[in-house]
Amino acid sequence: MSDSLIIRAMRPEEIPLALDWAAGEGWNPGRADAGAFGAVDPQGFLIAEQGGIPAAVISVVNYDAAFAFLGFYIVRPEMRGHGIGYRLWQAGLAHAGVRSIGLDGVVAQQANYAREGFALSHRNIRFRAVARAGGAMPAGIVDLREVPFAQMAADDALVFPAARDAFLARWRDTPGHVGRALMRGGRLAGWGVIRPARAGFKIGPLNAEDPQAAEAVLAALLAVAEGGEVFLDVPEPNAAAVALAGRHGFSPVFETARMYRGPVRPVALERLYGVASFELG
Repeated sequence: MSDSLIIRAMRPEEIPLALDWAAGEGWNPGRADAGAFGAVDPQGFLIAEQGGIPAAVISVVNYDAAFAFLGFYIVRPEMRGHGIGYRLWQAGLAHAGVRSIGLDGVVAQQANYAREGFALSHRNIRFRAVARAGGAMPAGIVDLREVPFAQMAADDALVFPAARDAFLARWRDTPGHVGRALMRGGRLAGWGVIRPARAGFKIGPLNAEDPQAAEAVLAALLAVAEGGEVFLDVPEPNAAAVALAGRHGFSPVFETARMYRGPVRPVALERLYGVASFELG
């Protein structure tokens, strides 16, 4: 079957295919994620075509010279078992080169990722809730676009292993995405983004310097959902984040294994209350 296999970079207009397949797997991507994802690394989304038919996709997005993130590793069900996925996997790793690589994989695949050199860092838990309608805006909350971009990027660099300015700029400004921030004495104390997903809304990232700041930002974001279904992906080692989700009526529905191949710079998980995206980190 592999004689006519072609592996190539996806064109920007093709990236929504990866999101459609992810939705079919139950991953519930955001409705406008494709533009922000493609802005990070235009060559980072790969597709395998068998006889001209899309057979598998993967993303390995290079954030900088040291770090990449792997996601969207999906093989069409009828194409599985023929080695197509593994060849695409190898092409994705080759795109990363010598960079360390992160991923959020389903727990059942941990052993397979470990054989490829990935080591478990921690679990992320996806929580679901229905936002209360008519929530009040906490004091000190502003539109995220009022915050100097350099402050937001510097804060994000505390919780993510690489600078990702291109991603953050698109993520904040994508139509339909709503960002809220808590300011304390002119200083950024917490911030987050909520966006429409295929089902309901997703919050991420949600960063804060302490539980009180996280509480205020989460309340402001939930007010945007106006009684809708909301999903929040929480790093399990942050006990305050897990407790915050519980206080707001969130229940766990899914989990992933955050794994890394190669060294990564330390991050402050105690400041991370919501992961931006399982697909891009």
